[in-house]
Amino acid sequence: GGWVLLQNCHLGLDFMDELLETLLNAEIPNDTFRVWITTEQHPKFPITLLQIAIKFTNEPPQGIRAGLKRTFSGISQDLLNVSNLPMWKPLLYTVAFLHSTVQERRKFGPLGWNIPYEFNSADFTASVQFIQNHLKKIDIRKGISWSTVRYMIGEVQYGGRVTDDYDKRLLNCFARVWFNESMFDSSFCFYTGYKIPVCKTLEQYFEYIQLLPAMDSPEVFGLHPNADITYKNTSADVLDTITNIQPKESAGGSGETRESVVYRAAEDMLEKLPPDYIPHEVKARLVKMGALNSMNIFLRQEIDRMQRVITVVRTSLNDLKLAIEGTIVMSEANALDNMYDARIPQVWRRVSWESSTLGFWFTELLDRNAQLSTWIFQGRPKVFWITGFFNPQGFLTAMKQEATRAHKDWALDKVAVHNDVLKLTREEITSSPSEGVYIYGLYLEGAGWDKRRSILVESTPKILFVQLPVLHMFA
Repeated sequence: GGWVLLQNCHLGLDFMDELLETLLNAEIPNDTFRVWITTEQHPKFPITLLQIAIKFTNEPPQGIRAGLKRTFSGISQDLLNVSNLPMWKPLLYTVAFLHSTVQERRKFGPLGWNIPYEFNSADFTASVQFIQNHLKKIDIRKGISWSTVRYMIGEVQYGGRVTDDYDKRLLNCFARVWFNESMFDSSFCFYTGYKIPVCKTLEQYFEYIQLLPAMDSPEVFGLHPNADITYKNTSADVLDTITNIQPKESAGGSGETRESVVYRAAEDMLEKLPPDYIPHEVKARLVKMGALNSMNIFLRQEIDRMQRVITVVRTSLNDLKLAIEGTIVMSEANALDNMYDARIPQVWRRVSWESSTLGFWFTELLDRNAQLSTWIFQGRPKVFWITGFFNPQGFLTAMKQEATRAHKDWALDKVAVHNDVLKLTREEITSSPSEGVYIYGLYLEGAGWDKRRSILVESTPKILFVQLPVLHMFA
């Protein structure tokens, strides 16, 4: 009649099958017996075990109000009264506010944290314990040692989880702005309307927290209002899942069947698909341009990868047509579903790039191929579309090698890549630079661009991406 707890079961997947057998075959006389299992999400976790279990997840609540409520429900009146120093309660509230903020920033994806960290109540408890101990030891005349408090919170308690330099910088910034003498000022607030309440009892704290807004502006967490738009895009994922589980029967009535719609789309794509590269022609052109030049080696690798995409697309479209006609067995059933829902078939995505819809993906295929075939058959472009390469870093490395070879006395490991943002658009470029390359196709996210002064500025409301002018990359 007891309970068994098995922790971190994703580390012992082999044993899970054995456990399933045991549970199904064991004669357990007592109804109060329970097995608890804790695990991370894992693709190989036995499905049967999941299906017979009741699943329970513990997610941090959404929003500052809910987060503070949950944090304060774990605090006792004794903890509030643990110190009679006036600094104790405001510090406790600020740590709780920071705790909600770091958790809430996760929902904004890479805008919130570069790496989504699992901050949990243990971080909060440890920080509170540290502040409690620190207040016991301080000399009242000298007051709190702020540098110690900031270091412990920004580098040790919360910072101990943080592995990315920029994330660490962000966390230390929160610690610097919120943990200092001015937090005891009556005018101090985390953001307009979010003050530190002066309360004696837990009930008063709950009353104050209840008055906070249910929905927070991203600015409360130190983000631009545009961050909300990015976050709200999550609805697209939900709709994606819904389309995936829709029944797939052919439509009745007078409408076109799924098969004929996809057949027409496949024919249309095959017509527009660029021709294959003929190996001996490519080789002859490369020899003429200088086959050992680092840029041309890069071009050859890109063409090889492009050819692979064209081959895969052509083969699978032809197979799909034959399968719809009934000549061969339908092996790629999901290619049919994906094309009907305007999504990129899995086989194509594996050899290519990410894109939001099939239409965009196909247009990009034509544009990327146009850049490569122009380069090989008509000579080097004056300005390169860098986002149209499979390996943009390789392109910059090739440019770096080219510059190093042009200067006989340079050593490659002492050469660094630099860039200047020009004031020109790609249409205004008439000649190649004397050294290096001109590139375009880069976008800014999370900032705007002032063309006149060539500097970064704050984002304009409701504009998420800003195209940069042409860049001059040189070494």
